[in-house]
Amino acid sequence: MKQFATYMQPIASALRNTPETQISRYNPVGSYGGAEGGSIFIRGMGLSRPGSEIKTYIDNVPMYMPIWNHALLDLLPVNGMKDITIYKSAQPQVNGNNFASINMNTKSAGPGNGLSGNARVSYGSFNTVIEQVDMAGRHDDVDFNLAQGFSKSNGQRANASGQLSNIMGGLGLKLDRNWSVGVSGMAINNTATDPGNNTLPAPAIAPTYDSAAQMVTAFVKHQYDAVEGEFRFYSNTGKGNFNNDNGAGGWGTENNPFTMQGFRWKENITPWTGGSLVLGLDYDTSYGSVTQSRVGPPVTGTVKTNLPTFKLTSPYVGLSHNMKVSDAWSLQPSAGVRTYQNNYYASKAAPYGGLSLISDRATLFANASKGINYPGLEGPAMNAANAVWTQAFGATANNSWANLSPEEMNHIEVGGKFYPDKKSRIDLSLFQDAISNRATFTEAGPVVNWVSIGQYTTKGVELSGQREIIPELTGFLGWTYLNNNSTVNLPYMPQNAFNAALTGYVYKFRVSVDAQFQTSIYTQNLARNSGFTNTTKVDGFAVANARASYPVPELGKKGEVFVMIENIFNQQYSYRQGYPMPGTWGSIGLSASFN
Repeated sequence: MKQFATYMQPIASALRNTPETQISRYNPVGSYGGAEGGSIFIRGMGLSRPGSEIKTYIDNVPMYMPIWNHALLDLLPVNGMKDITIYKSAQPQVNGNNFASINMNTKSAGPGNGLSGNARVSYGSFNTVIEQVDMAGRHDDVDFNLAQGFSKSNGQRANASGQLSNIMGGLGLKLDRNWSVGVSGMAINNTATDPGNNTLPAPAIAPTYDSAAQMVTAFVKHQYDAVEGEFRFYSNTGKGNFNNDNGAGGWGTENNPFTMQGFRWKENITPWTGGSLVLGLDYDTSYGSVTQSRVGPPVTGTVKTNLPTFKLTSPYVGLSHNMKVSDAWSLQPSAGVRTYQNNYYASKAAPYGGLSLISDRATLFANASKGINYPGLEGPAMNAANAVWTQAFGATANNSWANLSPEEMNHIEVGGKFYPDKKSRIDLSLFQDAISNRATFTEAGPVVNWVSIGQYTTKGVELSGQREIIPELTGFLGWTYLNNNSTVNLPYMPQNAFNAALTGYVYKFRVSVDAQFQTSIYTQNLARNSGFTNTTKVDGFAVANARASYPVPELGKKGEVFVMIENIFNQQYSYRQGYPMPGTWGSIGLSASFN
């Protein structure tokens, strides 16, 4: 599912209206860590910690925290992005090593010569300030893009503050009518504070989480009548550091610098009329270190551990053919496979296949795919995180993580897309995801023992519809039902969830209203520690938000003054017990553009 990126909101807010997608956070701006303080969940995937079933990408290359093998939402800036695509199941023909994924594409210059840009600034409740600028241009065979963003907030209660800043850009050169080259870069720096459980005494020093990343890519593209492709090299460095998390069970002060490097090569070929062949190769390496510092009791000390380098090679191929079966209908079968070779774990293969019956009024489909999710650096990182304790108790860490098997998902989905008329669309999906070889561990004192024994099955239904109510005013309504047979309480998986939205123009005002309702959920991420039982639950809630803008032509074609209101009806809700989200709050701002 593709969404066009919008200004003035973090990715968690941008995705909140997507059916089958849940979020968790503490603060209006900034994510505290990659667990409950800032997570995203897709059809119940992404709930495990350490490690996650969801991977996140920018321009199709990985951008997440490899040491703990999960996404960091603050490393995914929305400003400067053209669109966001959500893959709700394993898609071996698109990317690998996940059960679901999110890809964000950066903006680029249009086809003609010229320069265009946008700027927005807003101020709101809790001293929340957001500022964003982007521009793109082209002159003959040279194009470029630049974007910059900054946001900060004091938060709705003490120690709920956060600050995000980023800058990104790209430069491209067209060599001839078929070939082009380019480079891109991005720098991100963020901090967020843990407001703490409001039923417990506040710590003397509030814990903070600092995240940062630097991404550099270089690419070569070609495009002919029957063949087009891209080779893209990338290098990411970054960190995700806990500071002063000295409470019971806390992380202390922990520094997690990381590096990810590799490449993406993909070719799309049209071998005959109606046929499509895709083939490619992904290669990824990741490494880093963990420096753990604890200030007792019961232990005090600092230990730095360099983690091993993990390497994953993943070639893939897929073939589809669209054939006419009547004047109104066509049939499109597709099949393919992605294979994996890892320098620590067993090789695996992930086949997929599908069949679609397509017409102007409806598309009926059925597909099946296997998802493979390799353990990442979280195995040796757990040993490193316990190193202070291991040293204090004279214990010896083991390498049981090296005996794990890749997690597997068998996905089946059937459904349809229906177009009753030119103003309406209805989508229906029924799906099943069977998870096996889930990595879990037990702890004997500070020593971690990993095994691959976890399994569960999730079944669900997604139904959504949209309709142009009147010219330039469209409504959307979605419903998701999820059920699972797990023997443990899977978090952030409401049995029923509804999404509604209304967007368009009322006179000269552009109006957007959205609402979400979900039933009660278990919270806190599903620990891989088999000794932990998740019994924490929060009530269901309904939250509505709105944005209204009025054009200001003096500020350009997209110039406007706007007002945003979150939680219109002042509902009390939370994503974790003791961490209430803000009541009604809002902001006002200005947008400007030029071209």
